[in-house]
Amino acid sequence: MALTLSLFHRPGSILFLDDDPDYLDMLGMVVPSQWQIELFSRPSGFGERMRTEPARWEADASLQLQMIDRWRQGQPLIPQVLRYWGNHPARYHLAKICVIDFAMPGTNGLQVLDTLLDWPGSRVLLTGQADENIAVQAFNNGLIDQFVPKQAPDITRLLMGVLRRLSVAPHARVNGAWRQVLQPVQQSILQIPSVSQALQAYAAEHWVEYAVLGQPFGILGLDSQGRCQWLQLEMQSSLGDLAELVASAGLGLEVSRAVSAGRLLAAVELHQQLDLRGPVRTAPAMPMGHDGALLAASFPLTTEELPMPIYGYRHFLEAQGSRSIRDD
Repeated sequence: MALTLSLFHRPGSILFLDDDPDYLDMLGMVVPSQWQIELFSRPSGFGERMRTEPARWEADASLQLQMIDRWRQGQPLIPQVLRYWGNHPARYHLAKICVIDFAMPGTNGLQVLDTLLDWPGSRVLLTGQADENIAVQAFNNGLIDQFVPKQAPDITRLLMGVLRRLSVAPHARVNGAWRQVLQPVQQSILQIPSVSQALQAYAAEHWVEYAVLGQPFGILGLDSQGRCQWLQLEMQSSLGDLAELVASAGLGLEVSRAVSAGRLLAAVELHQQLDLRGPVRTAPAMPMGHDGALLAASFPLTTEELPMPIYGYRHFLEAQGSRSIRDD
């Protein structure tokens, strides 16, 4: 069974290339405001924007691998991820999806995509009726991730659905790297469809960015304003071990019994990794998935508890200004 949950998710830029300025203007108006988009009417400007993307992706992947290597050497991951979020706001500029019109003067969309061989993002081709056979062949050959017929009566709804799906789809290389921090039993429970769906729904409602971690097991989430939350995950089979940690942390017999019964979860390891002051926090447990095999509890983190301030995605979007077509 495949792991359909993205383990290290974040927003990124969606780039559109189309020689029709009216169509680009329409996209600028209908694409949701919480998405960062860039509009290009000429392949030259688009190509210049994408020229350094492979190197930027590699640099960011290197930062992630360094976190995982340090974790193997004994450094906890939660403070590492928080510092990564605080130190690298440029991650939001990384191009995540490119949407390219097939028919353009002097070139076509597949020729433009051929110049992006080292870029690992998602590719969408906009096609006319005469281009669909070419698009189907390109899709079957793995050259594009999706094609969208421009003559479809519901083109806007269709395109937005494709972009939503691709924006949350796990990236094979990134997921492969972060699977290393999960135990096999943790990977197995995340592959249960109802668990994966419940976690994806929770993430979509609360965060723009998150990381799934294994020690402790949970999801570190970040909302659009840069506020952090730890969603602790506990398997029913591990509640006894957590209850013992609760007892050793001095939370008392009643709390320990509530943890054993699956009514409460306690953020013992979160407190240890961030060196939080005061008593270890507890929160009501809620089921994730249909069979109750996985429980979760939410623990918000205050600004004072973070290693450094985090520049929120909302502030990044506001700094981009109004959407306009770049034809340079």
